[in-house]
Amino acid sequence: MLEWVREGDTVHVTKLDRLARNTRHLLEVSEYLQGKGVALNILNIGINTATPTGKLMLTMIGAIATFEREMMLERQAEGIALAKLKGKYKGRKPTARSKTKEVIELVENGTSKAGISHLLKLGITSIYRIIRVNRPDLLENKHCND
Repeated sequence: MLEWVREGDTVHVTKLDRLARNTRHLLEVSEYLQGKGVALNILNIGINTATPTGKLMLTMIGAIATFEREMMLERQAEGIALAKLKGKYKGRKPTARSKTKEVIELVENGTSKAGISHLLKLGITSIYRIIRVNRPDLLENKHCND
């Protein structure tokens, strides 16, 4: 979308989080649009960067949103640490690594990665990772066809 905008255009987004991941990214996108002469209109909070006030508000809201996210992640990490101390948090059970031997055997026998995925209920990315880490030679081998 950013490549297609032209001077005088206005980009409308429904929510700020649909435009940028964090304050830095928001400022980069905002500066890019400003450099091309494009205004940004964020509908749910009524900010339009065509005005100096709109630019200020966008920067402030972006910083606050990043702060809130960082605080939430900090509280989450504290909660997990406390739960681990109490023995109540074990984390997710590893699934793909526990099936490494089966994945390698199936690939060696010519089973497609899609077939392995269906058979072992693993994602394709996990299958490729197992092969790449344990038997990279199979990635270029005809046994590893899809």
